[in-house]
Amino acid sequence: MVKNIVLAIVMVLSAIQIKAQNSIEVKVISDEKEPIIGASVYIKNTSLGAETNLKGIAKITTIPNGTQTLVISFIGFETIEKTMQFPTNKTQITVELHEDEESLETVVIQSTRSKRSIAEIPTRIEVISSEELAEKAFMNSSNIAMLLRESTGIQMQQTSANSANQSIRIQGLDGRFTQLLKDGFPLFGGFSSGLSIMQIPPLDLQQVEIIKGSSSTLYGGGAIAGLVNLVSKKPKNEREMNLMFDQTSRNGSTLNAFYSERFDRFGVTLYGSANRQQATDVNDDRFSDIPKVRSVTINPSIFYYPSKQEEWRLNFGTTLENRTGGAMDVIAGNTSLENGFYEKNKTERYSTQLSYTNDISEEKSFHFKNSISYFTRNLALSDYEFDGKQWASFTEATYNWYNTTSDWVLGGNMITENFIEKPTTNLDRSYEQFTVGAFTQNNWRLTKSLTLESGLRTDYNDHYGVFVLPRASLFIKYNDNVSSRIGGGLGYKIPTIFTEDAELRSYQNVMPINVSNFKPETSVGFNADINYKTKILNDNVSLSFNQLVFYTQVKNALLLEENATNYEFVNSNSPLNSYGAETNLKLKYKDFILFTNYAYNNVEINKNQKALTPKHSFGGVLMYEVHGTWRIGYEAYYKSSQLRNDLTQTPDFWTMGFMAMRTFGKISLYANFENFTDTKQQNYQEMIQPPHNNPSLTDIWAPTDGFVFNTGILVKL
Repeated sequence: MVKNIVLAIVMVLSAIQIKAQNSIEVKVISDEKEPIIGASVYIKNTSLGAETNLKGIAKITTIPNGTQTLVISFIGFETIEKTMQFPTNKTQITVELHEDEESLETVVIQSTRSKRSIAEIPTRIEVISSEELAEKAFMNSSNIAMLLRESTGIQMQQTSANSANQSIRIQGLDGRFTQLLKDGFPLFGGFSSGLSIMQIPPLDLQQVEIIKGSSSTLYGGGAIAGLVNLVSKKPKNEREMNLMFDQTSRNGSTLNAFYSERFDRFGVTLYGSANRQQATDVNDDRFSDIPKVRSVTINPSIFYYPSKQEEWRLNFGTTLENRTGGAMDVIAGNTSLENGFYEKNKTERYSTQLSYTNDISEEKSFHFKNSISYFTRNLALSDYEFDGKQWASFTEATYNWYNTTSDWVLGGNMITENFIEKPTTNLDRSYEQFTVGAFTQNNWRLTKSLTLESGLRTDYNDHYGVFVLPRASLFIKYNDNVSSRIGGGLGYKIPTIFTEDAELRSYQNVMPINVSNFKPETSVGFNADINYKTKILNDNVSLSFNQLVFYTQVKNALLLEENATNYEFVNSNSPLNSYGAETNLKLKYKDFILFTNYAYNNVEINKNQKALTPKHSFGGVLMYEVHGTWRIGYEAYYKSSQLRNDLTQTPDFWTMGFMAMRTFGKISLYANFENFTDTKQQNYQEMIQPPHNNPSLTDIWAPTDGFVFNTGILVKL
């Protein structure tokens, strides 16, 4: 009898204990209703907690009865506390996190291929968010050159005064060492060269991701200096439709339109842009400083969702452009023997991108990508023509699997490139390239404060053989305020004639590369940074500070040397070295934000400093922003003295700008005073050297367009 009573008491107590152990699922989403992966959810003052999975869901069990406080947080978002009474009849709740403007980092990253929280990814990533993109679109709605130029350690090098071509340099290395991606597809570069940046408008971009330093292990050859990944917007359940018109004081007009919407299993985005720029002679020397441009871009994408785990996307990209610079009389149609110089670029770009994603389970996913692109360019001077077309393809498949302490990526890709030069001279610089590679990457959380990322890629090129590219990065979290990243890796670049030096000469008399006696460029790179964030002045001011140091060495660097009337490529006997530091500081007080940055960059080859590369750069932006109402900003940038190609020194210079935007519901009006101090190279030296029918063009080391005022309207329908 006593035994039965004791047994009954034990069973009742067990039942009470079981009943007291509650569970809840918390789904964490962003402002845009997208699931946030890797968010932290825990019960305050307990050890109970979990991270959200690929669907943005975290499940917490064995929750005691009573009033409990859920704490939900993720880097880049404001932390939320939610009080609940247990037991509860709710099995799942949804919590929406809002972006924290005080954070330096944006959270949803594609470039690293990892599903881990960005707070713990050892690879150093810089992100230009959608709000920053909107601000830069007000300053220049026709291309992304401005938003990249104003990032620390990035220089936009203009290679032609007539066509305004620009090449992106990361940490002083030429544009050919930066991999430019669109949604992970290498669609730019090669024959398009400095025109790529000028043909990418910003309005359909969700964000821009920048990784500095060797990234060849992640994305193959060409990512020695780093990579820039342009992430497109995706359709949401709510329709998005934006119309934007911009007019400049330099006779430039741009019209942009973007539409996106999701219909259950289907979705669509459609982007269109048209730019009309009149040739403008800023310095009254009878030559254009801003070329005549007529361009049209159309990018439709179709999305199909066969299930909650699967997504298909098919994109068609088209860009048509005519760009003419040179003597103003010629552009106006008044050709004469005395003043007959011109440069015309007629380009067409067509591309398709097909991608498939399958989140098989919380632990596994599969991704497939394929792109085919066609680019044709006719470059015509008054006495010379360079005409060709380029076919390129990219195919990649990756398989990911995850657990609580590590995740793996295993993949392979194939890249083809076929350039065909049309016979306009006695030179034929046509070539074909085929590269196939396999790679693996592991992200291993050693402890709560230590994460190791390691990777290995092996590529085979049909002309240059095998490349083995290891890479490793370490993330160290010292405390809630201080963290650092240390990493390095190897890289390579297959040589082609499409370099900044050859572009500067319009490829005239540039000899082809003989692959039988030429070596590819190879590199080793290292970078380390420390990040600190805190609040000061009685928590009224938030402060973020980041200090980076870097070093990259390139062997067999590609040099273009003059040989009589021709220009020939050679491998340098001494390595090219790029080293320096970058400093970023951000202060926020109420509606005011101050950004400052400084970059020291020293690039040397053959014991000489690289031409047209400033050692010191400084920038500052003061922004006043009332969300949804006002955005007012002032910016100032400094460039130190540089070496010209003839080894003479340039002066240093400042540029300054001011922008104001006012939003009335769905309508935004803006005005931008870019370079209102009218700093331009003509203030220091002549841009054109006679004779005018066959002029010599000086090195470009400062702005050529001077002060530009633009204004416009953005309407969200």
